Amino acid sequence: MELKGAQMVCECLVREGVEVIFGLPGGANLALYDSLPHYPQLRHILVKHEQCAAHAADGYARASGKVGVCFATSGPGATNLVTGIANAWMDSIPMVAITGEVVVGLIGRDGFQEADITGITLPITKHNYLALAAEDLPRILREAFYIARTGRPGPVLIDIPRDVFQQKGEFVYPEQIELRGYRPTIYPDREHIDKAAELINQSERPLIIAGHGVIISQAYAELRELAEKANMPVITTLLGISSFPGSHPLCLGMPGMHGMYWNNIAISECDLLVAIGMRFDDRVTGRLRDFAPNAKIVHVDIDPAEIGKNVRPTAALPGDVKAVLKELNRGVENREHPDWLARIDELKREHPSITIRDTDKLLPQYVIKTIYDATRGDCTVVTGVGQHQMWAAQFFWFDRPNTLITSGGLGTMGFEVPAAMGVQVARPGELVWSICGDGGFQMTMQDLATVALHNLPIKFAIINNAHLGMVAQWQRLFYHGNMVATPLQNPDFVKIAEAYDILGMRVTDKSQVESAVYRAMEHPGPVVIDFHVHEDENIYPMVAPGAALWETMDLPKYEEEKVVVQA
Repeated sequence: MELKGAQMVCECLVREGVEVIFGLPGGANLALYDSLPHYPQLRHILVKHEQCAAHAADGYARASGKVGVCFATSGPGATNLVTGIANAWMDSIPMVAITGEVVVGLIGRDGFQEADITGITLPITKHNYLALAAEDLPRILREAFYIARTGRPGPVLIDIPRDVFQQKGEFVYPEQIELRGYRPTIYPDREHIDKAAELINQSERPLIIAGHGVIISQAYAELRELAEKANMPVITTLLGISSFPGSHPLCLGMPGMHGMYWNNIAISECDLLVAIGMRFDDRVTGRLRDFAPNAKIVHVDIDPAEIGKNVRPTAALPGDVKAVLKELNRGVENREHPDWLARIDELKREHPSITIRDTDKLLPQYVIKTIYDATRGDCTVVTGVGQHQMWAAQFFWFDRPNTLITSGGLGTMGFEVPAAMGVQVARPGELVWSICGDGGFQMTMQDLATVALHNLPIKFAIINNAHLGMVAQWQRLFYHGNMVATPLQNPDFVKIAEAYDILGMRVTDKSQVESAVYRAMEHPGPVVIDFHVHEDENIYPMVAPGAALWETMDLPKYEEEKVVVQA
């Protein structure tokens, strides 16, 4: 059948199972928006900034397991997507971004609102396309979704000139897709599986580090089987949190720069490290040459390029985590490691790591712990980036799979508001708490208008310490307390919430925290709570930049205050 290019795009989106699009129209993509009313299956959510469209599509993809989709016009519309695309690239999130472009005849002539968005995004997309004819669009869309969701997931961008949207052509949708040179690795060689199983069976001080790949492949049961069968403690990276039940006796929490002290020492003492769906990021490893010095390494990852990139493995298992673990578990024997587990318990007692001081000050850790106690973990948590993110990772225990949504590799401030929108749209019946920094919140808070318009019942908890907290902590510790450009002159967040017809609350005292949290949960719509926390609180434990894990800075001693250990 003959369709316009814009209609072809919508037809392909429907056939790919797309239900929600986050976007913003402009001159170059108006024809696409003109076609949307003819496709009621496609729900479009109008954002107030294109960066929010990308982050919302990202959050939607993480929460739903589907490909997130965002629209933007040419020039600044497309470039505003770049941070969100880079965020999805670093965290392996399936996304298709569709941008408008100047007409074909003006490409390369610096026409109004032209930007070489395919060139700009080349390093941060799995693949990208510039469509020059309407009849190419069905193939391009089909390939884009296939690339985005298969193998190691990632973002794909399609740039479509304005006249191509309006051009007519024959619509032929390719049911089968064949891409030369693109062959995602699913299963490793049998001999590598057997070698890894032998290493596990022979080890006396084994550890698992579970990363985001476990969540992406939904290998929750397989990871648990491996841990319990071999009696191996499980450490979860920041993006691996909620891949393994937080209350499980073998769960040790997070490692690395702000991970648990006991984990960093255990990594330094273990004789075997089974790394599953993680890429040995510097925030996990500390000084790379001193990482796990006594350990043999088993590395499981869907992307062969990640294996050996930072840490050389003893056994390399490139492939889908779920498929690899199913095979690996067949060769793993039932083991017990009482001495090793006792050593880790000893480290936990000597260096408790997760503590809240018994003080009248309103501490950010207390706010996070109160939200956890009120929800008992029965919610999805979305965070921005900074101190509040680390406290959420430390003081919230995630038993349900895939319930922490956060920006990992890129570390994107401003992620908390739009990503929470995407998560709430993907999980309409879910309680969603967005733990926000006062700095990051202000980067994308304009999309509270979108939250209000669609009555998305997100509960925003702003950890307001009147500073760019993580940067201020580095200034205190490493720059002689020279607080340049980190104190914030914050607005009245309650009035801002009310301006958007959202319930706003201000909490300035410890005694008000619990009632505010429960009131927010009882309210049927969105809520913004402005928690005025103690300004000078640092996040500990901490591995200083360039230090080894065994050089972790432990919790400071507060002689004047009792320290309460939180299990």
